[in-house]
Amino acid sequence: MIMNNTFRKALEAGKSTIGTHFLFSDPDVAELIGDTGLFDYAEYSAEYSILDMQLLYHLARAAQCSNLPLMIKLDEEGQGFWAQAALGAGFKSILFTDIRTPDDINTCHKIIRPDDPNAGGRMGLKLRRPALSSYEPKAYLNDLNSIVFCVMLEKKIAVENINDVLLRANERGVDMIQWGPADYSITRGRPNMMYEADIKPIEEMIIGKCLEYGVAPRIEIGDVEQAKRYIDMGVRHFCIGWDRFILQAGLRNIGEGLRKLTDNI
Repeated sequence: MIMNNTFRKALEAGKSTIGTHFLFSDPDVAELIGDTGLFDYAEYSAEYSILDMQLLYHLARAAQCSNLPLMIKLDEEGQGFWAQAALGAGFKSILFTDIRTPDDINTCHKIIRPDDPNAGGRMGLKLRRPALSSYEPKAYLNDLNSIVFCVMLEKKIAVENINDVLLRANERGVDMIQWGPADYSITRGRPNMMYEADIKPIEEMIIGKCLEYGVAPRIEIGDVEQAKRYIDMGVRHFCIGWDRFILQAGLRNIGEGLRKLTDNI
């Protein structure tokens, strides 16, 4: 069964979108996110977690219970295999990391688009979850072509060549650019730069350039209050919160509250 890509439909309708990150590999997390009915998608940040093919199947099945599209964020090493494995499991979006040159955009495009003359990709037929019960070629190709294509802009060399990178992103149908201040700071030789004031003009330049080239910027935030600054700059797509930090904050809140009541009993 091919699940409708409601994430793609929201983008085509010109709607703002929100997602949230999860790193825990328990499929219940994907199902819990979907059951809220509040998110357009959830990003499995596999670059910082674990993955195998069976896990990808379980995550996609759990999310499908509430019609929640899943995005996967991949490390550059092995991205071709794992991107196609995720699509075969039923994921609806890929976030590629470590983009440095326009040619890297080409590589990512070829990984996820079908190997037919119209799409120009290199992905062949994969009879995995979307075609377990039956194979209908048109539906299969439409599903692949609906995948939401996202890339990170996070390296110093990519920022220095931002016009060329964004031009290629537009040409290859990249749907979203995710700014990555942490990696950018490391490639500048200033790991703490992401926390300093002089990162903001660079971030604002990147958002402006994305809008200029017609590729939607997506911003990661930790709380709702952070969103307004970006909305004022024209950002309409956000990914908010990480499950580990949400759980930790919740535990700290209830633990500290009960400690105050019980320490002096």
